[in-house]
Amino acid sequence: MNNKLNVKDLINVGIFSAIYFVMFFISGMTGFVPIFAVIFPAILSILGGIPFMLFLTKTRKFGMITIMGILMGILTFLMGQSWIAIITGFVCGLFADWIYKAGKYASWKHILSSYCIFSLWVIGSMLPMWVMKDAFFAGVRAGQGAEFTDALLAYINSRVLLGIIVLTVLCAVAGAFLGRGILKKHFKRAGIV
Repeated sequence: MNNKLNVKDLINVGIFSAIYFVMFFISGMTGFVPIFAVIFPAILSILGGIPFMLFLTKTRKFGMITIMGILMGILTFLMGQSWIAIITGFVCGLFADWIYKAGKYASWKHILSSYCIFSLWVIGSMLPMWVMKDAFFAGVRAGQGAEFTDALLAYINSRVLLGIIVLTVLCAVAGAFLGRGILKKHFKRAGIV
């Protein structure tokens, strides 16, 4: 098997990144309700499980998950989110790639772990709520109004951030099992056990 990425691989990354990004967009639309603006990474990890699991049945080369993570970070940055998502997209994608490769691209246990790590990339787009709080919420107040901003601010503390990370991982497990259940024949064909 050729381990170098080719044009077909890059097309696969592009297609599945676009599908995953649609799931990101749908998850982000729930953010009009303050609590969902905070927990949308968990929603994304459930919705994104199906396209990501299908992506992994087509992905047998190191670097494809990393590229997807970088693309997600760039796309969210272009939508006005934090540049931090580019870094978390790269780091989470790279670690997910290593885990998937360690399972020789055929281990369900490694796929599950890989998706849980990958799902954390989106936390980078939210970090400004905690690390650049004043500037971030000044913009939210100007765009969404004082009532929405005050409701959202009530959720912004370090315990909630830790809770979001844990909830995202738990929902990634659910999303991975959902994807695996729906895509059973693809997993069988790909020889994933």
